[in-house]
Amino acid sequence: MHPVAAAFPILQQPVYADKRLAYLDSAATTQKPQAVINALTNYYMAKNANIHRGVHYLSQVATEAFEAVRQKVQRLINAAEVEECVFVKGTTEAINLVASSFGDLMVMPGDEILISALEHHSNIVPWQLLCQRKAAVLRVIPMQQDGSLDISNIDALLGPKTKLLAVSHVSNALGTRLPIEMLIAKAREKGIPVLIDGAQAIAHIAVDVQALDCDFYVFSSHKMYGPTGVGVLYAKRAWLEKMPPYQGGGDMISSVTFEKTVYNDIPYKFEAGTPAIGEVIGLGAAIDFLQHLSLPAVHAAEQTLLQYAIDALKTVPGVNLIGESFPKVGVLSFVMSGVHPHDIGTILDTQGVAIRTGHHCAMPIMDFYHIAGTARLSLGVYNTEQDIMQCVNALNEVNKVFKGRVG
Repeated sequence: MHPVAAAFPILQQPVYADKRLAYLDSAATTQKPQAVINALTNYYMAKNANIHRGVHYLSQVATEAFEAVRQKVQRLINAAEVEECVFVKGTTEAINLVASSFGDLMVMPGDEILISALEHHSNIVPWQLLCQRKAAVLRVIPMQQDGSLDISNIDALLGPKTKLLAVSHVSNALGTRLPIEMLIAKAREKGIPVLIDGAQAIAHIAVDVQALDCDFYVFSSHKMYGPTGVGVLYAKRAWLEKMPPYQGGGDMISSVTFEKTVYNDIPYKFEAGTPAIGEVIGLGAAIDFLQHLSLPAVHAAEQTLLQYAIDALKTVPGVNLIGESFPKVGVLSFVMSGVHPHDIGTILDTQGVAIRTGHHCAMPIMDFYHIAGTARLSLGVYNTEQDIMQCVNALNEVNKVFKGRVG
């Protein structure tokens, strides 16, 4: 077993009693290393208490453990200040928070929000809802056949009415790495704020929000070997100070009377209610795990395995890769002639291979290619050439089952 894979208990068990598990669905959610599981267990066994409010020992210990993770997040993404890191439920809530708070503050009738054709539904629907509320207009940077963005008209798309550019760092459906450095620079020239959806990048690429100079960067713990139910909104202090609270309740206040509420300092102004304390502590363990591996080393190893996977899949009759543009991270979408993606996924599952099939919450991409969906192979730090070959062998089984319909 790959030495990194040995850190993940779930990968050491068979599926269907006797099948080796080749988990190739990390873009949906990553598996969790023992260190993360231990951190969660330790919290509930030794530190379980509510945070920020209690004067007793357990509350103080839990608060210290929770806030220590905020500092780890700051270092991970190189935020200028720890207060610029807000804990949320995940990428989706972070985008909805910005769409609601920033959107209500800054967007007026006739204004425009610019997104790309490569977005996950979570970076489409919140902006549609904002545009409906504010009588604003949603505009889209188009894509090209190879899965890259068509940026030939970007200067016109970033117009005087554009109030925000919101794009993914990496496409979850195709693995395409968007040219965010160039897009941010273009937006900066016109004073347009930028939000980057980093859900599919954070576990694959070293992120430096100060170097990027984005206004918002959002990501989820469960995409980076941490627990579900927690994520991060990075936002520049100036925006967090200006933006109104997203939700009201405990911990986001300084004082409350029936006549007036004074809000808490940032980041707590945006963290109403009891947070996912154990899950945040688990996120801290996941950050430690990734930084021990070194993200540049993770990226280099993944690129080698990605090319191996591309070459291997191209040997399977009937397989057609969708969106082959580089640079990309470890995501490969494909179709097979005469075979529905769900049938591919079902047959692969019987061979112990876990992939994702369908539209991947990116239906506009599927519409662009005139397909219902794809089969998607996505890589994590635990994957090996053996996993790829197990997938290829299973795809050959698909061809046997659909013999005469593939070609």
